[in-house]
Amino acid sequence: MRMILVEGDKSQGLAAQQHLTRSGFAVDHVDSAHAFSEAVNGHRYDFVVLDLDLPNADGEALLHQIQESERRIPVIVVTACSGGVLDRVKLLDLGADDFMVKPCALEELSARIRSILRRQPSDDADAGASVFGALRLYPLRLLATWKGQPIALSQREFAVLEVLVRRKNQVLTKAQIEEALYGWGNEVESNVVEVYVCMLRRKISPDLIHTIRGVGYQLAPARLQA
Repeated sequence: MRMILVEGDKSQGLAAQQHLTRSGFAVDHVDSAHAFSEAVNGHRYDFVVLDLDLPNADGEALLHQIQESERRIPVIVVTACSGGVLDRVKLLDLGADDFMVKPCALEELSARIRSILRRQPSDDADAGASVFGALRLYPLRLLATWKGQPIALSQREFAVLEVLVRRKNQVLTKAQIEEALYGWGNEVESNVVEVYVCMLRRKISPDLIHTIRGVGYQLAPARLQA
């Protein structure tokens, strides 16, 4: 699952990004409303952690922008201002799924994200399903099925499979897959993609993912997966 962290303080944003990455999420960090708009126009996200106190930006307007998108995305709002009950109610009415006051305990933040994902209605989760041959992915539930049978995948195995399905007509390089796993600019082990591809072949089918020598990886044609 890929999320975007909108945090105006770069040091706090980096700390939160590193913690959430260690928790198994692919996290992109941006520190302005403009960078957020550019990111969501170029990538598909499944979760937003939104700092309301961005410089030269209206945090509530950004929250409204997220909720007006075609696809419902869960949001945790964080702010340095504790406010009162009415302020918290207003944010929840605007579409926030949860509210935290800075400084946030990072362990609590990751726990709240997991809690929100577990609460997602099954209809909404299924509506975002991706289907490719005998493979079905349900991103908000981190569920994959193969020929109707559920497959137990780790969050990062799921992330590799999801990016291959989303870009099924392309050959993806290792770098492109690593970006889906860890977000922008994070260093990863040199063989991490090979390890996850090997695990997916073992758990689902040895013919599921083709290696394109010298280039990268691509899903097998859907007609071969029926």
